[in-house]
Amino acid sequence: MTQSRPLPWYLVQFKPNSHHIARRNLERQDFETFLPLQNVTLRRSGTFREERQPLFPGYMFVALSPESGPWRQINGTLGISRLVSTAGRPQQVPTALVRALQGRCDETGLLLPPETFHHGQKVALTSGPFASFVGTVESMQADRRVWLLLELMGRETRVKVDADNLSAKP
Repeated sequence: MTQSRPLPWYLVQFKPNSHHIARRNLERQDFETFLPLQNVTLRRSGTFREERQPLFPGYMFVALSPESGPWRQINGTLGISRLVSTAGRPQQVPTALVRALQGRCDETGLLLPPETFHHGQKVALTSGPFASFVGTVESMQADRRVWLLLELMGRETRVKVDADNLSAKP
């Protein structure tokens, strides 16, 4: 569906192991879908295999216009259990959440590993009161917290930041 304004996102529940069928049938009806996937290692018949599975088992996102679109037909789509709704109206998912997830996925919907930083690397803060400040990574903790050295008012200051709020500087 091509619109001048992006459509809001909603959540649909698909039947067990039916995400391929559900996605194909929604796209045949001109609904835009987003199904974030992750690689999972499974043991089958004594061997380990890596498979792509939905990041949110049983759920995918669909873009639609509940005011003008035929959203009720989603519940009758092969592979779909239901459109998540309250009091008979579909419940919108925050657009920022879906955009953030899309930003972390490649073109096939596979979730990319989070960016890691190393000691001495130059990084830029992307949000918060120090957005666009450039600092040097001092250390990185297991919980994805990064200790940075920022130059503030002529002296280096040690700051603890979430790694999701950083981008690498070339």
